[in-house]
Amino acid sequence: MNPNSSQGHGARALMFQAARGLRADLRGASTGPWRSLARMSKPERTDLEAAVAGHECLLPIERSFQNAAKSNDLALMEKLFEKKVNINAVNNMNRTALHFAVAKNHLSAVDFLLSHKARVDVADKHGLTVIHLAAWSGSFEIMLMLVKAGADQRAKSQEGMNALHFAAQNNNPHIVDYLIQDLHLQDLNQPNERGRKPFLLAAERGHVEMIEKLVFLNLHSLEKDKEGNTALHLAAMHGHSPVVQVLLTQWLEVNETNENGETPFMLAVEGGHEECSRVLLEGGSDVNIPNKLNVSALQTATRNGHTSLVNFLLSENADLQRQKEPKESPLHLAVINNHPTVVNSLLSARHDVDILDQRQQTPLHVAADLGNVELVETLLKAGCDLKITDKQGKTALAVAARSHHSLIVDMLIKAERYYAWREEHRESIQDSAGSSPLTFKQDHSLETRHIRTLLWNLAYQQFKEKDWQRLARLWSFTEDQIRAIEEQWSGNKSFREHGYRALLIWLHGTLMTQPDPVKLLYEELLRAGFLESAEKIRQFKGKTDPSSKKCAVS
Repeated sequence: MNPNSSQGHGARALMFQAARGLRADLRGASTGPWRSLARMSKPERTDLEAAVAGHECLLPIERSFQNAAKSNDLALMEKLFEKKVNINAVNNMNRTALHFAVAKNHLSAVDFLLSHKARVDVADKHGLTVIHLAAWSGSFEIMLMLVKAGADQRAKSQEGMNALHFAAQNNNPHIVDYLIQDLHLQDLNQPNERGRKPFLLAAERGHVEMIEKLVFLNLHSLEKDKEGNTALHLAAMHGHSPVVQVLLTQWLEVNETNENGETPFMLAVEGGHEECSRVLLEGGSDVNIPNKLNVSALQTATRNGHTSLVNFLLSENADLQRQKEPKESPLHLAVINNHPTVVNSLLSARHDVDILDQRQQTPLHVAADLGNVELVETLLKAGCDLKITDKQGKTALAVAARSHHSLIVDMLIKAERYYAWREEHRESIQDSAGSSPLTFKQDHSLETRHIRTLLWNLAYQQFKEKDWQRLARLWSFTEDQIRAIEEQWSGNKSFREHGYRALLIWLHGTLMTQPDPVKLLYEELLRAGFLESAEKIRQFKGKTDPSSKKCAVS
């Protein structure tokens, strides 16, 4: 077809018009009960030809009739009926006007359609009939009309859902009463395709009134669905505390597990439902039962970053020590998922800061590998062992160097030097008079700006290639520390950056222990044979007011 011909333009216009109509139908399908009653499958074709093909089953007059039924426009429905419209015409989803009228609870439109012999047995593409929609929508009058018209009361959707399932799922107890006590359809109390009876669906949705109704009608169930979940599991999974409280009054085994080895308590924790977790704990739940993967509730809450739940579990004596060998401890999981408040909670509860994972790595190894400055700082302050090596024989320092995290490398070297000094002198920074709070982060304080500028000039304008290494060894830097600094290579002039970093690491320790770091630097440069550099330091010191220097670490 020539796209420039009048016929081509006409066909394209028709296609666009049909596509607009289809979009309107799909909008209607995504609202009301449709979205909840059936899982909408993705269309296989999304082009205009597919849109037209989907609408070929409805004539314009039939589409107008369905729209009139949706809006309860009886006058238009009468007018179109007189024009011999097919009231049972189906759209691309195989839905009739009666489907829409029932779903919208339009009593007048339903009465009109039924009085004109509309079919009550048509199932849409998901197997939904009007009896399902009435049970879901909860209109008792419409349900009576459909039953009187001969609707199949036992019809099932593709998911094995019948009218009782839908009424229970959407909390319509009067519909349940009618189906069971008036129609005596106890045989509707069957599992759907997922193995869930109406009682489980009501629990999953958190409908206390429906739970109590089904218990009264002796339709409650302790059975499991195909995933091994009981009604208690489903209510806990979605955090329905009131339903959980009702179920606990009749539940014999609160620690029953599903196919994944999860208890209701575990599912409540996994969903972040603290109130529900507390209710289950009061009902006798065990906080330490792991799932089939040997993951505990504490590990789950930690991984998800639910700090209040972590604190709750810790207060209820959740086990910090592993009974078997999982992949990661709670502290590892908190570090991996970057949950600093959870890390602090675990450390406050005396979680082993040096616990090893399956790679023999500590949480510090993991934080260093991730380049997480805040968590490395927290773990260093907690006093972790910096000498532990992983399966590859690498310390946290070596891991950080391999990952090219220079800030972390410098923090770890500062920590190694600080703890070595503390062990030698049998005191901590808090014992030193006039010192600032301990930190291993990069120093950006105003108080040390002048001396940091001095060190920058020394590294970038005076040092030759191997000079900083001479000083580092004089200051008792280890060979591993020197190699870790050198591993961050940025070109032939990298030694300048390396030297500056080494000087700042030296300054970190010096500020803790020495009243006059500039004087000490002058003496150390003389001792190492850097006479010219020492003289420049002396001149610098003479120009500055020593009384203004504040030994601060930040």
